[in-house]
Amino acid sequence: MVEPRGGGSRLVRWRPWIRVAAVVGPLATCALLSTFRDSVTAATAVLVLVLWVVAAAATGDRLAGVLAAVSGAVWFDFFLTEPYHRLTISGSDDVEATVLLVVISLAVSEIALWGYRQQAAALRRSGYLDGVLGAARAVAEGDVPAAAVVDVVARQIAEVLGADECRFVDGAVHDARVAVLDQEGVLTRSGRTVDVARTGLPSDEYVAVPVRRGERTIGHFLVTATSRRRYPSSEQLRIAVLLADQVAAALPES
Repeated sequence: MVEPRGGGSRLVRWRPWIRVAAVVGPLATCALLSTFRDSVTAATAVLVLVLWVVAAAATGDRLAGVLAAVSGAVWFDFFLTEPYHRLTISGSDDVEATVLLVVISLAVSEIALWGYRQQAAALRRSGYLDGVLGAARAVAEGDVPAAAVVDVVARQIAEVLGADECRFVDGAVHDARVAVLDQEGVLTRSGRTVDVARTGLPSDEYVAVPVRRGERTIGHFLVTATSRRRYPSSEQLRIAVLLADQVAAALPES
């Protein structure tokens, strides 16, 4: 599956340095601009400082974007507004510029974060599609043993749902305590629909993703999500169903 996990782990590893840069960058920029402040307008300085906010927020770290915005406002005040080298502002134009810097920076930060989330969602959707197509290809080619297809699909279902474990079991689900995912991606338990978006996947019992051949259930994947609450989207639930559907063709007729 193509999931931005590697990128996410790298972000976590570099996050402290990103936040340091978000604070130090505006400081260094304002210090540099102060050496020729007579030829630099407040509007120009604000635009330059907003670039640091965009760079910080583009990493997907909201705190880094906020730190860059606050740092830019503080050092803009300190270096570029009168009285210089003091955290006070005497001119109304400078007050307006400082307020605008903070407001614009925070707005730009949220826009950049929205773009980052959209990109991550697109990568996830691409990964889900690759998983389904990969499973379908393995079944169609017929060169992969059924057990291998089942193992691959089990791992992909666990990854799509963010679960701890997933394993295949022959036959239909007979335990009423087990929540069952239907063909529409709707989860039911004891005859009642589970609002996954609000309560998440059940953590006290298995979730079953049936494998059907026609009208008959020939097996199901048992999904375990007990370490922490998982809130898969409706799209992820439907992808899990599609993945399970690929297994029916790979299993021998009984």
